[in-house]
Amino acid sequence: MKLIIGLGNPGQQYEHTRHNVGFRVVDRLAQKWGWKWSERRGKAVMAVGTAGTEKVVLVKPLTFMNLSGEAVGDLARWYKVEPGDILVVYDELDLPTGKVRMRAKGSAAGHNGMRDIIAKLHTSDFPRLRVGIGHPRNSNIQGRDHVLSKPGGDDGILLASGEECAVQAVEMLLAQGLDSTMNTVNTDPEEAAQKAEEQARKKREREERERKKREEQTKEEKSEHDQGKNEDESAAS
Repeated sequence: MKLIIGLGNPGQQYEHTRHNVGFRVVDRLAQKWGWKWSERRGKAVMAVGTAGTEKVVLVKPLTFMNLSGEAVGDLARWYKVEPGDILVVYDELDLPTGKVRMRAKGSAAGHNGMRDIIAKLHTSDFPRLRVGIGHPRNSNIQGRDHVLSKPGGDDGILLASGEECAVQAVEMLLAQGLDSTMNTVNTDPEEAAQKAEEQARKKREREERERKKREEQTKEEKSEHDQGKNEDESAAS
């Protein structure tokens, strides 16, 4: 089974903030799969069902963000799941708005919710799916104010797109496994196109070098042949 945990703050005032990306991603999953948030244990609300052949528990901790580990640790012990079967979805300041990245493990990197989860699980070796919210454009805005603000305009559109990409990444993870999903999710389309063009350029250069080498060899062989022919004609005369 898998625990898919979306991080956020409870309460309507936080519903549309950047910090609640994780909540919105698991909400999208529950809606797409037709699951209801009908179960509750300790400090979390859950939507439970089966994806393919895998039992999946979608989770929204009801603690505030900085205490997320209390709910996650309790559920991990209750369901007796290994860290590798837990996926945490959350917002990431250090990614551009809407970008999505998946990792198999890692540090909290300054995210208080992740810091608490790592402390309560006593390990950082669990998968995580980060959705970029970007840094504030105005240097006078503090990080805390930025994450608790509601994106508008282009940022809102980009973030909604990122949330949908995160939904697809979770579905891919359940169907194809972690390694395959990371290879796909973590490949930026523009970077992939640039890499493909670079590989094609190198191939063309290699083929051109080989062509020139063959021409040189042909010239040398022809020169040796002509020289040998001339020597034979001289000997015959």
